Amino acid sequence: MDSVVHFEIPVDDLERAKTFYATVFDWEPQAFPDMQYTTVTTTPVDEQTMRPTSPGAINGGLMNRSDKTPTPVITIGVDSVEEALKKVEAEGGTVITPSTPIPGMGAFGYFKDPEGNVMGLFQYT
Repeated sequence: MDSVVHFEIPVDDLERAKTFYATVFDWEPQAFPDMQYTTVTTTPVDEQTMRPTSPGAINGGLMNRSDKTPTPVITIGVDSVEEALKKVEAEGGTVITPSTPIPGMGAFGYFKDPEGNVMGLFQYT
């Protein structure tokens, strides 16, 4: 069974969103300007694997809102993003973003399910 491993919140004003989530929930934002992405730590992580240390807990990210990702995205951990996207298409979903490497971390992709929801996939290195 593949688990939910990450969430993403699309934003229109990144600084406003970072301040909001840090102030209201004590989340710790960390910007990755090269990727135009900000991670948010919501729970402690293992420093070597960067995976949450609390069972069932997940961390997330803030990203610029786009036509492809206008609403929050739930990300599912898989062994292979490419293979999962093949299954998505076979079952009536569509690929939004093909498997894309994230150096030193893994790979991600986005798909739209038959109900119209955009979801994410993540493959650890």
